[in-house]
Amino acid sequence: MTKIAFRFCFVYFGLFCLLFAQILFVFTGIIGQWLPEQAVMGQMLLADPVLGWVGRTVFGVDAELRRDSGSGDQAAIWIFVFCLLVVAVVATAVWSVADRRRAEYSRLWAWFLTGLRLCVAGQMLFYGFAKLIPTQMPAPPLAALLRPYGDFSPASVLWLQVGTSYPYEMMLGAVEVLAGVLLFLPRTATLGALLGLASMVQVFLLNMTFDVPVKILSGHLLLMSLVLLTPQVRRLANILVLQRPSDPASQPELFTDARANMRSARVQALLGVWALIGCAWISWQAWGEYGGGRVKPELYGIWAVREFQVDGTARPPLTTDETRWQRLVFDEPGVVSYQRMNGELVPAQAEMTDGRIALSAPDGSALADFTVSRPDPQRLELAGQLDGRAVRIALEQVDLNQFTLRNRGFHWVQDYPYFR
Repeated sequence: MTKIAFRFCFVYFGLFCLLFAQILFVFTGIIGQWLPEQAVMGQMLLADPVLGWVGRTVFGVDAELRRDSGSGDQAAIWIFVFCLLVVAVVATAVWSVADRRRAEYSRLWAWFLTGLRLCVAGQMLFYGFAKLIPTQMPAPPLAALLRPYGDFSPASVLWLQVGTSYPYEMMLGAVEVLAGVLLFLPRTATLGALLGLASMVQVFLLNMTFDVPVKILSGHLLLMSLVLLTPQVRRLANILVLQRPSDPASQPELFTDARANMRSARVQALLGVWALIGCAWISWQAWGEYGGGRVKPELYGIWAVREFQVDGTARPPLTTDETRWQRLVFDEPGVVSYQRMNGELVPAQAEMTDGRIALSAPDGSALADFTVSRPDPQRLELAGQLDGRAVRIALEQVDLNQFTLRNRGFHWVQDYPYFR
């Protein structure tokens, strides 16, 4: 039974690590930034026609790999997992019949564990640096401060909660990075696997309970961490539970020669350094491009509409007015959000040139064209065309520190809990 389990794990997890493109992409290091944008999912794109055929033939669904989606739980990826399971079961059966006389797979087991360990280590670094340099869960955008809590999805609630506290997010990332570094070193691999397992239990639980679409990958990383700890179960039980003497929790050796094993350990360490530099570099670039380190637009902030004129007539702030705006939000370069009187936040593309701002709808159609003036730093005036009508808008900048989420800070002493 143990040999059958090994054969299945070898085929299934081996294929998963080879074909789930993101896992191998980590090892491109800093070279990855010059590869095509779709390289991170390259192998799966090659398999897309097969996945589509299986989806239509077996499940009766038209499953296509969505290249513009960040979801790891697409229908096509679930079909990919199904295909791997089928291949692994068939391969295990054939292998078991063809190689039934073999007594053990100690050398192949050592190589399998090493490859699996490096793959898990790479993912720990990849996701760890995305939190240690907090870009995976960015700080709540300004528009989120204006939305009712009930409008957020569970996944958005989780993202905003973590992004609200950079120190918390960075500590989560530091644990994952530490697990990854320890996994790259054979001597500390068991400690790294334990740390990675604890981290993946939390991540998988959050993904399941907040409906975050990374359940497939996080679940597999959790299972692979368990596989890595399989050779150490008895030793860990002796130390942690039974309080008995135990042998060192060492990794299976790849070679019979001690020097060769030492060289392989050095190669693994160098590979870890290469992956670490690449993951850190990618996350640092992301921090400057769309994270907290990005350049803020000139009009950054929330602007409240104080006066709104259409064709020379002032429009009172009625919630039934479908033309009047309530607020205008500048947060990211090239993007604005305007809030209608009913509270709806509408995103728009923005292009600012020489005192003018042109807004366009997400489909590219022209929305507005304004001249911009600032009588003082706290006031803004827009005049021009909105949906083909002459409009003049006077706005006043909102103090962002009026929001409790931004002004509460940290307190050692609290005579009463502060829940608002």
